[in-house]
Amino acid sequence: MVEKIMKDSNTKEIDLINRDPKQINEDVVKVEFEDVIAEPDGTHSLDGVWKLSYTTFTVSKYWCYRILSAIFGIPVALLWGFLFALISFCHIWAVMPCIKSCLIESQCVSRIYLLCIQTFCDPLFEAVGKVFGSVRVALRKEV
Repeated sequence: MVEKIMKDSNTKEIDLINRDPKQINEDVVKVEFEDVIAEPDGTHSLDGVWKLSYTTFTVSKYWCYRILSAIFGIPVALLWGFLFALISFCHIWAVMPCIKSCLIESQCVSRIYLLCIQTFCDPLFEAVGKVFGSVRVALRKEV
């Protein structure tokens, strides 16, 4: 007897190197020192101050992000997981059944509407078409 091995999407391996494989934050959070602080020509600080400012900015951004994500990452992930589970639940159990119900009802109404059009309007328009179908128009230019 052959057993099928089912893979759960919740237990798949995650890539610890490429953490944004779909590039959803490509242009949003790529903020570097040069994007925030810049000294134009003629207004330069001391080279040591500039290097220390660069290092301070880069290291503080790196460690603040790591500390904030360590403290708030799991609770925020829990909230987002709950929100998307709620959205999925509403979509699966409320939105799609409502849409399907409307489609079923609209098909019923459209059949009745089509039957009424074919019964009452089609003969009328065919008769009017036959009446005006024998009309001939001749254009003459008189001078």
